[in-house]
Amino acid sequence: MELGNTMRTLWTIDPTPTPMPAYEGDPNLVTPGVVGFAVTFLIAVVTVLLVIDMTRRIRRVRYREEVREQLVAEQELAANDGNKRTPPSNAS
Repeated sequence: MELGNTMRTLWTIDPTPTPMPAYEGDPNLVTPGVVGFAVTFLIAVVTVLLVIDMTRRIRRVRYREEVREQLVAEQELAANDGNKRTPPSNAS
């Protein structure tokens, strides 16, 4: 029987919320303030630092690849030069 009374009580409660009163002040005066500026500034600084770090890393990888290619080319050149050389003859 208590369940029936509880259900009846819940059924009679008004389910529609009361509306919030409209803002009556000047909407141009509502700003995020100093905290909003600080957060936005920090996000911008972190983004710039990440871009700089990414650029350094990409440049470093590219430089290492160029050095690696130069070393391979030098090794191949040295190997080819070693095969082409003939031992000196002892002419008397």
